[in-house]
Amino acid sequence: MIEIIPAIDIIGGKCTRLSQGDYATQKDYGGDPAEWARAYADCGVRRLHLVDLEGAKASKPKNLRTLEEIASLGLLTLEWGGGIKDDDALASVWNAGADEAIIGSIAAKEPARMTAWLARWGARVILGADVRDGKAAVSGWLEDSGIGLDELINTFLPAGLKRAIVTDISRDGMLQGPSFDLYKGLLERFPDLTTIVSGGVSSLDDVRRADEMGLPGIIVGKAIYENRITLKDLATCLQNG
Repeated sequence: MIEIIPAIDIIGGKCTRLSQGDYATQKDYGGDPAEWARAYADCGVRRLHLVDLEGAKASKPKNLRTLEEIASLGLLTLEWGGGIKDDDALASVWNAGADEAIIGSIAAKEPARMTAWLARWGARVILGADVRDGKAAVSGWLEDSGIGLDELINTFLPAGLKRAIVTDISRDGMLQGPSFDLYKGLLERFPDLTTIVSGGVSSLDDVRRADEMGLPGIIVGKAIYENRITLKDLATCLQNG
C-alpha cells in the first residue's frame, strides 16, 4: 500500500495553502497545526509533511515553534522543509524536532553543501525537487534555477540520495490530479529512488492510481482541507491498506 503523507503548510503558525506556489493565492484554513497532526495520527497516519512557507520566502526557518509543538506530541515522523539554507538553519530544524529535512533551493544552488549534508545525515536528508516546465524552482518557487529534474537527481544519487519529493508546481493546490506521466517516467529512470508524489491530489482515486503505478508515497494537502478527502476516508483507506 502506498504511504499517504498529509501536508501542513504553515504561515504565521497557521495552516494555509497556495495555488501553483503563488503567495498571492494564500488561503488560510484555521486550526492548530498540532491538533491537525494529532487528528492525522488518530487516523493511522505515520508521517507528516511540514512546509514553512514563510521560511521558504525568507530564506530561513520562521515557524520552528510550530515544529516543536508537533514534535512534542511524539506521534509522527516529521519531514520539514522551507528556508534551510545553511548549517545553522539545518541544526535549528533538527533541534526543533524534525526527523528529516527537505532540501530544495540549496540542492540546486549549492550542490556541494547538499552533498556534504547527505554524507553526514544520510537518509534524513530528502531532495525537494519542485519543478516548473521541467526545471527546478527555488526560493519558495519564486525563481527558476535552469536545472533539469533528471540532472538534479543524478547529481545526488552518487552521494547517497534515497528519497525525493517531486512537485509539479503547475498542479500544486489546483486539485486537478498529479502529473502521473512525470512520475511514471521517474519510476522507469530512477527505480532505486523513493519518489514521492506531490501536487494536485484531488481525491482517493488519485491515491489509488498512484498506488497501482507502484509509487511508494503521495502527499495530500488541499484535498483534505477542502473535504475532498475526509479524515474518515483517510482512516478507512489506511486501515484497509
